Amino acid sequence: MTFSEIQPIEVLLVEDDPGDELMTREAFETNKIGNRLHVVRDGAEALDFLFRQGDHADAVRPDLILLDLNLPKRDGREVLEQIKTTPELSMIPVVVLTTSSAEEDILRSYHLHANAYVTKPVDFDQFIAAIHKIDEFFVTVVRLPRHHDQN
Repeated sequence: MTFSEIQPIEVLLVEDDPGDELMTREAFETNKIGNRLHVVRDGAEALDFLFRQGDHADAVRPDLILLDLNLPKRDGREVLEQIKTTPELSMIPVVVLTTSSAEEDILRSYHLHANAYVTKPVDFDQFIAAIHKIDEFFVTVVRLPRHHDQN
């Protein structure tokens, strides 16, 4: 597959840390990733985005979700469980992207059907590389189901 054949995907980043959001945006720019990044800053806003409620009534259906675990309002674990138990959302790949390397968080995330668990590197260059690898895998290696909305 050549670069010109790769269709941009809609990525939802659920991240409350402005520094991590900035690094993720930087990674997308540095890697020349053409995907569209949408950002929500807490678990409640993530669910509003996914269920197209409130300020997010016109939200796109993401093709990939990057989800932090430790979020205000609604915890990332609750968001993950809601995504994976809702039929119209359950097929969206969710990558848990968090600072936690606790075995219990890893096990619980996979038990809740996370598609991958990535501990955020503290080093900027390693963080950029991790985002690039996630993108490369989910955009060029695997085939994602495309969501065709009927509005």
